[in-house]
Amino acid sequence: MTTSASDHIRSLTLLPSSASHLCFCKTAHSHVDVCPSTPTLAHTHVPGLLWTGTCPTCLCALGSSPVSWRMALRSPTACWKEPCGWQPAASSSTVTSRYVTAMGVTPSCQWMGSRVRWPWLGYGIHGYEIWSALPPWGCLSGGAGDPGGCCPPQAQGPDHHWPVRHWEPGQTLCHGCKPWPEILQFMSLQPHDKAKCVRLAPGSCWPQLVSQGVFPFMRLGSGSGLGTQGPAASSQGPLEIGPGCLLSGLTVGSSSALQGFPLRDVVLQGHHVRLRDLPCRVFTLTGRLDDWQSPAERATYLNMPWAEFFHRTGIREGDVWDAETPQGSRCLLSARLFPVLHAQEALGLEDVLWLLAPVASERLARWRAAWRMSWQELLPCLDKAAELGARQALFFLQGQHKVRRVLLGRQDSSLLPLARSAVHEGYHEAVLGTLDEVASTAGDAGIAARALACIAEVLGCMARGEGGLRSGPAANREWASAFGRLESGDIAGGVRELAAERQKWMSRPALLVRAARHYEGAEQILVRQAVMSSCQFVAVGQADLPPLGHWVQVACPARLDFSGGWSDTPPITYEHGGAVVDVAVLVDGCWPIGARVRRISEPELRLISLGGTPQSEVVAELVCRELEHLQDYCQPHAPGALLKAAFICTQVVQFPSQKPLQAQLMESFRGGFEVHTWSKLPHGSGLGTSSILAGAVMASLYRAAGKAASTESLIHAVLHLEQRLTTGGGWQDQVGGLVPGIKIGRSKAQLPLRVEVEEIQVPDGFTQTLNDHLLLVYTGKTRLARNLLQDVVRNWYARLPSAVQNADALVSNAEECAQALRQGNLPLIGKCLDCYWQQKKCMAPGCEPLAVGRMMDALRPYAYGQCLAGAGGGGFLYVLTRAPRQKEALHRILAKTEGLGNFSIHSVEVDTGGFSVKVVGCDAEDCACPGEHTAVKAFALTHS
Repeated sequence: MTTSASDHIRSLTLLPSSASHLCFCKTAHSHVDVCPSTPTLAHTHVPGLLWTGTCPTCLCALGSSPVSWRMALRSPTACWKEPCGWQPAASSSTVTSRYVTAMGVTPSCQWMGSRVRWPWLGYGIHGYEIWSALPPWGCLSGGAGDPGGCCPPQAQGPDHHWPVRHWEPGQTLCHGCKPWPEILQFMSLQPHDKAKCVRLAPGSCWPQLVSQGVFPFMRLGSGSGLGTQGPAASSQGPLEIGPGCLLSGLTVGSSSALQGFPLRDVVLQGHHVRLRDLPCRVFTLTGRLDDWQSPAERATYLNMPWAEFFHRTGIREGDVWDAETPQGSRCLLSARLFPVLHAQEALGLEDVLWLLAPVASERLARWRAAWRMSWQELLPCLDKAAELGARQALFFLQGQHKVRRVLLGRQDSSLLPLARSAVHEGYHEAVLGTLDEVASTAGDAGIAARALACIAEVLGCMARGEGGLRSGPAANREWASAFGRLESGDIAGGVRELAAERQKWMSRPALLVRAARHYEGAEQILVRQAVMSSCQFVAVGQADLPPLGHWVQVACPARLDFSGGWSDTPPITYEHGGAVVDVAVLVDGCWPIGARVRRISEPELRLISLGGTPQSEVVAELVCRELEHLQDYCQPHAPGALLKAAFICTQVVQFPSQKPLQAQLMESFRGGFEVHTWSKLPHGSGLGTSSILAGAVMASLYRAAGKAASTESLIHAVLHLEQRLTTGGGWQDQVGGLVPGIKIGRSKAQLPLRVEVEEIQVPDGFTQTLNDHLLLVYTGKTRLARNLLQDVVRNWYARLPSAVQNADALVSNAEECAQALRQGNLPLIGKCLDCYWQQKKCMAPGCEPLAVGRMMDALRPYAYGQCLAGAGGGGFLYVLTRAPRQKEALHRILAKTEGLGNFSIHSVEVDTGGFSVKVVGCDAEDCACPGEHTAVKAFALTHS
C-alpha cells in the first residue's frame, strides 16, 4: 500500500496495467437518463451503477448526495463525452479493448446512465472501500442547496491539512472550491500521504460510525484533530480505533470481537465469497503501510517486517507459502493468511484479529487447522452479487436510520429520494415499516404527521405515475375507524389501523393513489391536533352579560401581507418558524368586515349572512334547533359552517354532548343567539376575509355570552377554529386584521404553537405617506387558498430543497421589510414586495394568472413594488406607486391594457385604531365606517 492509489487498486483488482480511472457511484434512486450535473439529480442514482467520464461539476453535484461518490479512478477516453458538454484533459489515457470488455462495456459507449448495472462492482472492493472511508468531495459549504462550495480540496503536499467545519455521519467534509487538476493531484498521492490530508478542525467532535458495517477511515498528522485513539460507537461499548484505520464489511455484531484489540494503521474487511455453491464470509487484515507486491524479505505485513511478524505470532514461512514458491514471488498477495473454512468450528473475525496480538498457541493451532487463502486466490471467488446485495441492504439500513434521525430530530432533510430509491429497489416495505414505527412511537403529533406524509409519498412512488391524481377525496369508509382513532388522540392505535388497512390497497396504481390520499387525510388530522396546541394561549375571562336583544357589534379592517406569508402556515410555522409583516387597512375608507350577535328569547341559533354592509338585505339564513344541525361544522362548504364552528370553539355550545341544544341554551343563557355577518370584500380576495371574519364572530360571541378575550387570545382562538373547520389556515390573517397598524408576527419552530406580535414603529408622517402611495387593484379573478395549500404542504413535507430555501428566504425578507418600514424607505419596501412575490410564486407555482401577469407588467414602470395579496392566484393586487395619489393614472394605464377583464381600483389606508367591539341597543344605527357614513360600493354579497 505504499504504491500510488491507482497502482494499488490495479494490484488488488488484478486489472491490466493499462487500466486507468473509472468513477463509481453508490447512491440510490430511480432511473435517470440525463446529465447528473443537474442539481436536482444529485441524489438520483441506483446502487451499483457506473457514471463514466463525469465532469467536475457532475462530480461535485453527486458529492453532496446522501451516499456520495466513494471511489475515483480515471475513465476511458471513449467514455469522456458527457451530455453537459464537459471534455477531459488531453492527457486522459485510453484503455485497451480487453479492459473495456472486461468491464462489460463496448469501446463505442459514450455515456452510461442509471440503467446500466455493473454486477462486478464488488470485485474491486479493496480500493473501493478505502475511498468509501474518505469523506467524499462536494459538501455544500453554505448548507443545502448552496452551489458555491461543492468542490474538492486542493492538494498542497502530504503534510497539508484542509480545515473541516464539521463531519457528522452521512455528511462530507467542507472545502473551498478547487480546480479539477488539483483533485487528480490529490488522488495520485500515496495512501499514507492521502490520510495525512484529512483531519477535523479544532473543536470538532469525534465522528461516530457512519452506519452499521462502515467505520470511518482515520489518519491524521500532528497537532489537534481526532487524536491517536478515538472511541467509535458500538452497541457493546467503546472501541479503540486509532489513526489510519479502515474497517468495512463488518456488522455491529463484530463489536465484541473488536474489543481488546487497539487498532492502528490497519485495514480490516469482511468479504462475501462463494466456493462453488457454498457461500461464506472471509475476513482479511492488512497494514496500511504494507507493500503488496514486493518480496517478503524487503516488505512488511501489518506494518512490520515479515520476520518480526513470524516471530511475534509463531507462524512459519512455510505456513503461508508453498516450498516451491520462488523467493521473489513470496509477497503479501500470495500469502495464505486468511482463514476460509474449518473442519470443526465456525470461523469469525477473531481468527484474523489474533494476528495483532502476541503469540497465542490455541489460536495459532486453530489458524493452522483452517483452510486458508491468499489475496490472489480470494479475488476470483469474491461473490460480486452478494457483495452488491449487502451494500444495497446496508444503504437502505442507513436509509432507515436516516428516516428515524431526520424525523425524530426534526431535520430539514428530504426523504423523497430515499422513498423513490426504496420503491425502485424493492425495499419499500422496510421503509414503510420504519415510518410506521416513527409515527406510532414519536409521541408528537407534528412528527407523526410528517411520517404519515412520507408514507403517502412512498405509496405515490409505488403507483409510478399511474392511478390518477394525488389530490382528491379521502372519505372511504374503510379508513374511518383509523381516522377516528387519530381524531380521539390515539396516534399509535390510529397508525396501526392505517397500516393494516394499507395492505388491502397495494395491488394496483389506482388503489395506491387512493391510499396515498387517505394518508394525507390522516396527516391533516395530526396537523390540526398539533396546531390546536395553541388553545393553551386562549384565556377567556368573565364580563357582564348584555341585556336580552342588545347587539354586540364588531367591525374589522382587512389586512395586507407585505412579506413572509406561507411561513405562518402549518406545518411550516411550527417546524421551521415563521415571520409575517402585516398591515391593517381600511378599504375605501371603511372597515370591510364585521359581525354582530345578540341573545334572543327562543332557544335556537339564527345564523344570517348579510350583503356588504350591516344595513344590507339578508342573503342567507339558517336556524339550528338541534345538535345534529351543527355536525357539519367541519365541512367548510356546508351552510353556516364557520358560524357553527365559532359556537363550538367558544364553548357557548358543547358539542358533542348528551344534553340537547335547547336545554344547553336555556340553562346557560335563558335563550338562544342571533348572528349577523357581512363583508364588502369578494370571495377569494386575498385580504384575509375568512380568518378576520372568524375573529369578529368570536369576539362578538364571547362578549354576547358574558365573556371577554384579549386580542392575543382571539388570534390563537381563530387558529383553533380554522383547524376544527379543516380549512387549515395560518395565523397571519387574524394578526393583520385584529392587531392595528403595521406589525410583524412571529412563531418559533416548536409546539405548542404560539404567535407573538411586535408593532413596527415607523417615522412620523410615514403612515400618511404610505396611504398616499398604496393602491388596491381588484383583478377580477378569484382563487381558493386551499387549492394551493395542499401542494405547498406536500412540497414542504417532502423537504424539497427549493421549499426549505424559500421558507428561509420568506422569513429573512420579512425581517428586511420590517426594517425598511422602520426607516420609512419606500424604494426598499417596494423591493421587498417584489421579492415577496417571487417567493410566493416559488412556493406555489401557478399562482400568477396570465391576466394578472399582464396587469403587473403594465404597472411595473410606475411602481416601487407590487404583489398579489394572500396566497395569490387572483383577488387583490396591491401596488406601492412611485408617485403619490395615482389612482386615476393607474386606471388609465390598465384601461389601455388588453386581456385584463373586469378590474377596479380602490384606495387603502392604514388602520391605526384596530377592530372595535361595541354593545349597542336593539335598534341602534349600524355603521361600517370609522367616522362619517360613507357610500361604499360592495364588491360581493357573500363572505368566504
